Amino acid sequence: MIYVVIAFLWVAICLYLITGGADFGAGIIELFSRKSYRDKTKSIMLKSIAPIWEANHMWLIIAIVILFVGFPTIYTTVSTYLHIPLVLMLVGIIARGTAFTFRNYDAVHDSWQKLYTQIFYYSSLLTPFFLGMIAAATISGSIDTEAKDFLSLYIFSWLNWFGVCVGFFTVALCAYLASLFSLHQARFSSDVLPIMIHKTRQTALYVVVTGVLVFVSAYYSDIPLLNWIFSKALGIIAITMATISLLFTNDAIKKSNFLLARVLGGFQIIMILVAATYQHNPDIILFANGSSLSLFDESAAPKTIAALGWALLLGSIFILPFLFYLLFSFGEKEK
Repeated sequence: MIYVVIAFLWVAICLYLITGGADFGAGIIELFSRKSYRDKTKSIMLKSIAPIWEANHMWLIIAIVILFVGFPTIYTTVSTYLHIPLVLMLVGIIARGTAFTFRNYDAVHDSWQKLYTQIFYYSSLLTPFFLGMIAAATISGSIDTEAKDFLSLYIFSWLNWFGVCVGFFTVALCAYLASLFSLHQARFSSDVLPIMIHKTRQTALYVVVTGVLVFVSAYYSDIPLLNWIFSKALGIIAITMATISLLFTNDAIKKSNFLLARVLGGFQIIMILVAATYQHNPDIILFANGSSLSLFDESAAPKTIAALGWALLLGSIFILPFLFYLLFSFGEKEK
């Protein structure tokens, strides 16, 4: 049953990166859109994230619950040494959701709408940035549990060049996913579609550039990222598949097959996650002293894992069909 729990954890993280990434990316795309067509961008982005807005946080909650119940030592370690970026990320999620609701559904439209919009923009930008920094800290070996001062214990474990570059890379991925997901809605507007196609290609370039920065920062930070990814066949295959799928995505856009482009975008995220994590799996946190926390070694009691596994299996029977219906029903509205 431990394999079932780990599989659900991995799937929950993947789906949160894909759906949550597209959600956060909507605010990023709108923020960096020209004022002349920002209103049109806002309308398209609102429609594209409608079926996943807020519902995507279900996957984050599932991942947190799995860690809390099934792997308490790992949960405690992350919430202790990375509590600052975690709090900032959670504040960003709350601020973004609140601002989105008030700016779109407030009964009174006044000057407060501008404030709500600015909060929505910058929380959409900062939340995935801190998410990327948290992910970087867990694999970079920067968490020093033996440090004696506050800065080394709780700041420099995540605030470093590698963490910053992974943060920017995560932001670029979110913007790319949002622009890619928006194409299906933009197809109904002949004047907006070319703009969103340009945004998709532009953000894809940002993903490549920030990805290169991640490798450069890893090299200068003595993090063996290149070795992790390219030393075995699985990493090479994952990166190759992600690159090839990027070419197929561009072809799908040219042929106006935007649903296929969405699928390929999600596939690219999965391949990137596989390439970045497979080498040190099942070790989920790497420490500065060379030790690590493993999903197998730090799991809860077998009875707890069994109960959690069955709860996840049974819960998926009720959750997944309604989630697919949600996506389908929102898609039907555009026909």
